[in-house]
Amino acid sequence: MKNNQPVFLNEEQVREHLRMTELIPAMEKALIDFSAGRVTQPVRSIISIDPPGGFLGLMPALTPDGLGLKAVTFYPSNAERGIPTHMATIFVVDPQTGTPLAIMDGRLITEMRTAAASAAATKMLASPDAKVLAILGSGVQAHSHVEALSFVRQFEEIRVWSPTLEHAKRFAQEIGATAMSAEEAVRDADVIVTVTSSKTPVLKGDWLKPSCHVNAIGACRPEWRELDDQAMQKNVLFVDSREGAMRESGDVILSGAKIYAELGEGLARKVPARANETTVFKSLGMAVEDIAAATLVYQSYLGLSAVD
Repeated sequence: MKNNQPVFLNEEQVREHLRMTELIPAMEKALIDFSAGRVTQPVRSIISIDPPGGFLGLMPALTPDGLGLKAVTFYPSNAERGIPTHMATIFVVDPQTGTPLAIMDGRLITEMRTAAASAAATKMLASPDAKVLAILGSGVQAHSHVEALSFVRQFEEIRVWSPTLEHAKRFAQEIGATAMSAEEAVRDADVIVTVTSSKTPVLKGDWLKPSCHVNAIGACRPEWRELDDQAMQKNVLFVDSREGAMRESGDVILSGAKIYAELGEGLARKVPARANETTVFKSLGMAVEDIAAATLVYQSYLGLSAVD
């Protein structure tokens, strides 16, 4: 870059350069690389801020495609203020020289790469004939998951539930879905997504029909839950990172559930997918995903800016 200065890309610029059609396969590759040991990535470093009850996470990674760091904050109370609960900045570095290449807004990247990873899991684990999608939650991730999952399955019915009925009805109207109770939404659904800020279970295992697939996204702290013990213990459990899940996921730690495999192992066909059984993908999000997404953005930016 000119004068060796890193470029700065705000959220709207990131949006211009990030496409879900490219992001889903990029997440598949990132997850495979991670599980194959081709990524250097320590577990997320967390600083708790209490009050008001938020945290700052630092997430560095060296991947086959790039080097960088994400700093992310999560303040659930921001929802009451009408501002994002998650905010982030991603720092991209040249792995050959250490030269800073780009500083970009990471909020949208976090939103989209999380849903893209769920789409990769759904593509592998959900029935090809899946028709009914249940979304528990009505925030940013709920919207993003509806978009991402539409690239891998053609749903005929979408059901939604949210702790706040007004939010559920608004979300349902926006996406052409039906708002209902959590149990009604989940029963007989083929794919279920939990994207809440709840600290106690919102999904019960006895609601799940055989051979459905669950993407569990919330409950990112060791003491938080979204799924009850039955949902965690009696189904085939995939995680993005074993080490991360055993340190950060209350759903895994508190239930004592046995991890079957990392998603990257399934995507690489190192283990059977067991897609004919009821499956759960517990997603915590990883730096390798952020670096893969940020690399897509940066490469697209360079391509569009090559004449500068």
